[in-house]
Amino acid sequence: MERREAIQRKNGFWHVVKSLLSGLRLTWRHFLNADKRRQPVPVSDASYFKQPEGLVTLTYPYEAIPVPENGRYRLHNEIDDCIVCDLCAKVCPVNCITIESVKATEEIGMTSDGTKKRLYAPVFDIDMAKCCYCGLCTSVCPTDCLTMTPVYDFAEVDIKNMIYHFTDLSPEQAEEKKQLLAKQQEEMAAAKAAALAARKQG
Repeated sequence: MERREAIQRKNGFWHVVKSLLSGLRLTWRHFLNADKRRQPVPVSDASYFKQPEGLVTLTYPYEAIPVPENGRYRLHNEIDDCIVCDLCAKVCPVNCITIESVKATEEIGMTSDGTKKRLYAPVFDIDMAKCCYCGLCTSVCPTDCLTMTPVYDFAEVDIKNMIYHFTDLSPEQAEEKKQLLAKQQEEMAAAKAAALAARKQG
């Protein structure tokens, strides 16, 4: 019985030594190949899995693996093309988009796809700290002004800096546009009342 236990201990010892030597051999093989470098190519590249040896760590941020073109990363709104339709805010499942609109009293212009603009956006905020990167807002945008950029590294110390502001008016300009709209509505109401009064008299 004791002899059998001694043989088992001896076999166990040599098994451990064999495992250690196997690990050391693998470590030295990688160490000797560490003068080679893998190319920073995306997973979609045909040569991605044909680089079995060499350093895999990139000197980030000086080196970075290219991101896929259809990736979902930081949102951007081209405010000049935005018609302030509010569809993106309505479809957002986490309510990370906040929009306020002011009706224009004059001609604003056209978007790049020829859509007529009728509203100003004094507030168009996207809280990227809340965003779940689903891409629904970009798919419902009728003028394609809302897009997901390839920017994925935008860490902040203060979470308030994760709110991105896209607007075509300053607070002062927004107040001025609101006053102009209120004045126009008052004038239209007065003209309508005068027309009704004239119709009754006639």
